[in-house]
Amino acid sequence: MHCAYACQSPEHQISRRSFLRGMSVGTLGMLGFGGMIQPSTAKELSKDQKRVLVVFLAGGSSQLETWDPKPGTDTGGPFRAMPTSVPGTHICELLPHTGKLMHKLALIRGINTAEDDHGKGEIIMQTGRRQEPAMQYPRIGSAMSKLLATGEETLPGYIHVRPGGGGFNQGDAAFLGPKYASLTLGDGKPPANLLRPDALSLAADQQRNDLRQKLDSKFMQKRRSAETESYTHSYEQAAQIMAQHRLFDVNNEDPRSLDRYGRHDFGRHCLLARRLLEAGVTFVQVTHTNYDTHHENFDFHIEQLGDFDKPFARLVSDLDERGMLESTLVIVMAEFGRTPRINQNIGRDHWSKAWSIAVGGCGIQGGAVVGKTNANGTAVTDREVHGGHLFHTYFKALGLNPKKNYYFNQQPIPMADPKASAIDEVLLKA
Repeated sequence: MHCAYACQSPEHQISRRSFLRGMSVGTLGMLGFGGMIQPSTAKELSKDQKRVLVVFLAGGSSQLETWDPKPGTDTGGPFRAMPTSVPGTHICELLPHTGKLMHKLALIRGINTAEDDHGKGEIIMQTGRRQEPAMQYPRIGSAMSKLLATGEETLPGYIHVRPGGGGFNQGDAAFLGPKYASLTLGDGKPPANLLRPDALSLAADQQRNDLRQKLDSKFMQKRRSAETESYTHSYEQAAQIMAQHRLFDVNNEDPRSLDRYGRHDFGRHCLLARRLLEAGVTFVQVTHTNYDTHHENFDFHIEQLGDFDKPFARLVSDLDERGMLESTLVIVMAEFGRTPRINQNIGRDHWSKAWSIAVGGCGIQGGAVVGKTNANGTAVTDREVHGGHLFHTYFKALGLNPKKNYYFNQQPIPMADPKASAIDEVLLKA
């Protein structure tokens, strides 16, 4: 869905990229894919592998119309606060399906990232740090695809399902290198050039690949580097993607599942996310856009959250039923919230001073609510946190030590902001 009256910031203009830049469409022969992972298999997988699901509400969803409603106040708007499956915890009535699952989720209501610019706010939420001129930090998807890797992955560790174009975004990985870059599935569609051309026989394709492997091996004996290893890895990964091409097409799913998720874009994207997580992808982000409602905020949130609520609740329920939720960290975030003040266009503007996100799954205490804003939502009054605290929390929920360092050119770089700490109140007690 496109919001014609939303903010037209440059970062909202979606560019088109081709899939697997530099990749030969016939890298390896097709191996076929004999059906999707069943719930029982997914349960076995969940014992050994931790994963992350991020649902990004691009443009900045309103905390007042989602996780922290303020009905009956001068900023509250027309919607009621709805009771949920957690006694005493209320969210906006626009989220009835999600409300039934609040015992599986936790709310962090005291966020102050102090950054009202779309691009800079997204960097904070995706890296846990403010933008720095001399350092680019890896996004959460790249970090998790490296840190949670088991070494047995056959698919990219970081897949982004979003509206618009697809391709690789190597900038996401920063100093971790292109091996951990995101693969974007534009419009939730399978990657382009995924099938071996009919004119290329399986035998000829295998011969080409054997020759490439020999040349690669000879070259790396004298010139091995992170770049050459990444280049070789990209070919092998492309082969695995081609072998599992049916995974990327939700039309292979039971029609009843398509109906349960909804046959609109976001419903299909959430179903694809579940399939990817079942297949062993470490990190999946689904972007739902556009929440940048400077005009007609309330009408637009009715539409957007009407798209979001049922598919998201279905996705969480499916992960839970398959035994995967306890090993999958779920995060619903945006780059910031919306102003409590309602502007002259019946809209809400950018607001990062007091807003909320939802988390759940791996390592999270379902039903917890941490942080509080004042009566009309203009300021945090209890347990104020920022992006650094969130990243410490994500790491600890997944069993990772946020105080450890990455090493880049022998330089130690803290994995999370060393000045912050985890929000222990939302974490399961050890």
